[in-house]
Amino acid sequence: MITTNSAKIIDGKLVSAETRKRIAEECKEFKEKTGITPGLAVILVGDDNASQIYVRNKHRACEEVGFISKSFTLPSDTDEKTLISLIEELNNDKEIHGILLQLPLPRQLDEKKILLSISPEKDVDAFHPINVGKIMIGDYTFAPCTPSGVMTLLKYYNIDIAGKECVVVGRSNIVGKPQALLLLAENGTVTIAHSKTKNLKEVCLRADILVVAVGKAKIVTADMIKPGAVVIDVGMNRDVFGKLCGDVDFENAVRVASFITPVPGGVGPMTITTLMDNTLKAAKQYYLKNQNKEI
Repeated sequence: MITTNSAKIIDGKLVSAETRKRIAEECKEFKEKTGITPGLAVILVGDDNASQIYVRNKHRACEEVGFISKSFTLPSDTDEKTLISLIEELNNDKEIHGILLQLPLPRQLDEKKILLSISPEKDVDAFHPINVGKIMIGDYTFAPCTPSGVMTLLKYYNIDIAGKECVVVGRSNIVGKPQALLLLAENGTVTIAHSKTKNLKEVCLRADILVVAVGKAKIVTADMIKPGAVVIDVGMNRDVFGKLCGDVDFENAVRVASFITPVPGGVGPMTITTLMDNTLKAAKQYYLKNQNKEI
C-alpha cells in the first residue's frame, strides 16, 4: 500500500476557538444593531451524568459568546404534557431563539412527538421534519450540529468537495443522512454505507472524503482507506483499555490519509460551537421576520 509519512491533523479545537471568536463578535454587533441578545434554552429530562455535562458545556459556551442561556432540568418521571407545555412556553418566549432538547429521553416519552412540538424556527438541532425537508431541498437556515461542524472543518482546511467521491459510513438521522445531504449540496458524489453494506472495504476505498459515524471503535482500518483520502472520524468510543477512540484506527490511518481528524479533539469540539452558530442564525432570522413589528 502507498502511504504518506503522516496525514495533516484537522484541529477541531483550533477551528472551534476561532469560530466562537467570530460568533462572539457577530453577537456583539447584532445586539448593538437590534437590541436583541441571542438566547438558547436547553431542556434535560432525568439525571444522566453525561447529559448533565453536555448541558453545562452548552451553558459555558453561551456565556463565552455572549448569549442568554436558560437551562431546565426535569425529573426522569416527567410526563409528555408537562414537557410539551414547557416547550410551548419557550416557543413563545421572545428572549429564546433556540431550543435544544437533550437526547435520549426517558422511555415513557415519545421522542418524535416531543421534537415535533418545538417550533421549526427555534429548532437549532434541525431535527424537526420541516427543517429536515429544507435540508433535503437545499434551502435551509441551519443544519444538524455535528455534520454542519464537519463542513466547517472541511472549509477551514480548504478541502474541495466538488466532484469528489464522498463516502459516509453511517445512516443515522443525526449525522449520517444529513452529512450526506450537506456533501451533496457542495457537489460531492455521495455514497452512504451502513451495517448492511456488502464489501464495505471496497466502498470505503473509493472515497476521496471518508466520513465515519457508526459508533463502533476502530471499525475502519487503514487498509480500508484510499491513499491520500480525507478521513473525518465522528465516532466517540472507548477501546478495550478504556481509552477514548474513534471509529477509525487512527494510529495506522494517519499514515495513509492526507487529512484526518483525531479523537478527541477533531469533530467533537465543533458540535457545541455549531449549536452557538445556529442559535445566532435563529436570532437573526427572528429579527428579519419581526423587524417591522414591535419586538
